[in-house]
Amino acid sequence: MKKYLLLVVFCLFILSCNKKNKVETAISVIPLEVKVERFDQLFFETKPQDLDKVKKQFPFFFPAGNDNSVWINKMQDPIWKEVYTEVQKKYANFEPEKEELETLFKHIKYYFPETKIPKVITVIAEMDYNNKAIYADSLVIISLELYLGKEHKFYQFPNYLKQNFVEKQIAPDVVASFSTRKIPPVLDKDLLTQMIYNGKQLYLKDLLLPEYSDAEKMGYTPEQITWCEENENYMWRYFIEREMLYNNDQKLISRFINPAPFSKFYLEIDNDSPGRVGAWIGWQIVRSFAKNNDMPISELLKMNAKELFEKSKYKPKK
Repeated sequence: MKKYLLLVVFCLFILSCNKKNKVETAISVIPLEVKVERFDQLFFETKPQDLDKVKKQFPFFFPAGNDNSVWINKMQDPIWKEVYTEVQKKYANFEPEKEELETLFKHIKYYFPETKIPKVITVIAEMDYNNKAIYADSLVIISLELYLGKEHKFYQFPNYLKQNFVEKQIAPDVVASFSTRKIPPVLDKDLLTQMIYNGKQLYLKDLLLPEYSDAEKMGYTPEQITWCEENENYMWRYFIEREMLYNNDQKLISRFINPAPFSKFYLEIDNDSPGRVGAWIGWQIVRSFAKNNDMPISELLKMNAKELFEKSKYKPKK
């Protein structure tokens, strides 16, 4: 009997691998080329007398009401010029990142055929870590000053933020922004709804970035992923025993969903835990649903959180 079960498991594994390989083969041959425009280079290499040409080419980067002197001062400011120099050291050649984005957009085109492939524009912005990469209708805007490496001298941020200021986070950040266009905004305020919303976003990374590790998708270190895996059952019991899933207390969002140096169980484990563990568990719930239900991704993303959870058959690993 045991040998029979092992044989069944092995056959299912092989079938799953074959299906995945067929999907990835189909994706790889999608004809697609990403156009990248280096606005960061153009802006800082432009002579002041030619500024109007740049403004005409990229009007959306120049809000009305600002005199040309504002932009000329930025061009000539020593601090901004140093930022530009550092970005050039890292990204004078953007070809590797362009290839990563092309692979990502092929996956997007496969799972969402109606999507128009946007143009990518690289910029140097205001170090707004909440908007590192923005996916708009026809544009993806990437702020390169926030991908210089977690130990860069410019970054006076907490470690839990800095650890994601690396080039490998460009594509996951693009997917995170893209997901807001595909996942309906949540109206319910309970913890479960927030967990499932974030879980859908992370599951989308499973499909669109299959070669990325769970740590890279989540924005964790490998050690933080290991901590979650080892404590999954404990965390789940914590939420259940305290009846937190359908609780509307907004403090739960800051404790378990929002970026933070650690999650707040108010126990000794807090110092060892990463932030956003509620999002990580939401991810496991969505993964369980996808494994146990055959549903197109576009429909999964629209599902009600409570229904998805009830049909997920989620059981934390012990």
